[in-house]
Amino acid sequence: MRKIIAAINMTLDGFCDHTAGVVDAKLHQHYSELIDNAGVILYGRKTYQLMQFWQTLLKNPSGEKSMDDFAVSIDKIQKLVFSNTLKDTGWNSANLTQRPLNEEILELKQQSGKDILVGSRSLIIQLLNSNLIDEFQICIHPVIEGKGLRLFDEVKDRVVFKLVKTKTFTSGAIILYYERT
Repeated sequence: MRKIIAAINMTLDGFCDHTAGVVDAKLHQHYSELIDNAGVILYGRKTYQLMQFWQTLLKNPSGEKSMDDFAVSIDKIQKLVFSNTLKDTGWNSANLTQRPLNEEILELKQQSGKDILVGSRSLIIQLLNSNLIDEFQICIHPVIEGKGLRLFDEVKDRVVFKLVKTKTFTSGAIILYYERT
């Protein structure tokens, strides 16, 4: 059975914002490897639209290897987008899904293949509240943002995870790996 891995960035003060982090080449490399070893990534509309930035680097590479490699990785992976407003993804490897999140996840988990990544706060909260997250990979950036969306403010019930690994970057970012107990 495939695992559902919630992978997200967070500031020291608990806000999740893909634009607030301290990103370096090693972090891009880490996320490229994570994506290369997954079968599909799930996004909500807002995060998906932020990720579309990487399409520009496919057409006009930045010359920075880690960023260009990440653009290739994110382009290759199948993306499922949950949106009530988008009519088209504009990306060959991305598809809109009209099915409810839990229904889609339960079917994906039963299929053979690589793990399922979830990269949107809204989807992570819904899956966490449905007890469907198997693993968290939370990248904490050494930034106090002071505003934004808190990662866990809409969680309904207490959920216990076990820290299984950490990974530290020279930028000061750290990834905490948690598995469900």
